[in-house]
Amino acid sequence: MSPVRFVALGDSLTEGVGAPVGSGRRGWAALLADGLAEEPVEFTNLAVSGAQTRDVLERQTPAALALRPDLVSVVVGVNDTLRRTFDIRAVAARLDRVYGTCTGQGAVLLTACLPDPGAVLGLPSALARPLARRQGAVNTVVHALSDRYGAVHLHADEGEWLTDRTMWSADRLHPSERGHRQFALRFHALLAEAGLASGPAPSPEPQFPVPTRWASLWWLATAGSAWVARRCADLLPQLLTLAADDLRHHARGTLFQLDLRASAAVSAALAALPWAEPSRAEVA
Repeated sequence: MSPVRFVALGDSLTEGVGAPVGSGRRGWAALLADGLAEEPVEFTNLAVSGAQTRDVLERQTPAALALRPDLVSVVVGVNDTLRRTFDIRAVAARLDRVYGTCTGQGAVLLTACLPDPGAVLGLPSALARPLARRQGAVNTVVHALSDRYGAVHLHADEGEWLTDRTMWSADRLHPSERGHRQFALRFHALLAEAGLASGPAPSPEPQFPVPTRWASLWWLATAGSAWVARRCADLLPQLLTLAADDLRHHARGTLFQLDLRASAAVSAALAALPWAEPSRAEVA
C-alpha cells in the first residue's frame, strides 16, 4: 500500500509561524500529518508566509497537483483582508478554482474558517469592525465552497481557544505551539470521525518551552515591527477611512447598513461563480 500523501497550502498559519522548533517551525499541518495513518505519511508543506488567495491559486496549487496528493489543506484568506486591494468576488473566484481543481483530481479537501484579525489583535472597535466584516465575508465564502466540494471543514473562528492567551504567540495573530496543536487536534478529530485518520491524535501539550518574555519582546521589536510596518503601509490609510465611516454609522445608529452592504457583496460574489444560485448569503 502506498503512503498517504498530504500537501498543505496557505500562508504563515500553515507554514508554522508561532510554533518554532530549533531554527525551524513545526506547525499544525506537520503535527496533523503524523496522525493521519499508522504508517509514515508523505507530507509536503507549500504554504508561504504572506500568501494570498492569488498565490495559492497561481503558485501553490500547480505544485501540489504535481504531487498527486490524497489530502490537500487550503487555509488562506486573512492576508487578503489585510490589503487595500481586498475584493471578495476575486477571493471567491480563486478559492472556487483551487477547491475544484484539488477535488477534481480526487484529493480530500481540508478547509477552515478563521478568526477576524482585529478581534485577535485587540484593536479598537472602530478599526476591528471593518476587518471583522472582511473576515466574515471570507468565512462565508469558505463555508459555501466547502459544502459545495465536500470538504472536511473546521470552524476555527469559534471556541474557547480564541480567548485563551496561551494559544497565541507574541504577535497575537499567529497561534503559539499550543495553539497549533489545538488546530491540528481539532482537524484530526474531524478526519477520524470521517474515517480518514487512523493514526494517533496530536498531543495538546507543547513539546518545547514557551518563549521567554524577553524573547517575545525581542521578536516584536525586530521581525514584529517590520511586519506591522508592512501592513501599515499597505492597509492603514484605507483602514482609517473605513473606521471613520464605521464611526459615522455608529453615531447614527446605522451600522446595520454596513453589515447589509457586506452581505450583499458576498451574495454577489457567490452568484458570480458558475455553479452558484444562492438567494442570499449572510456574513458570519
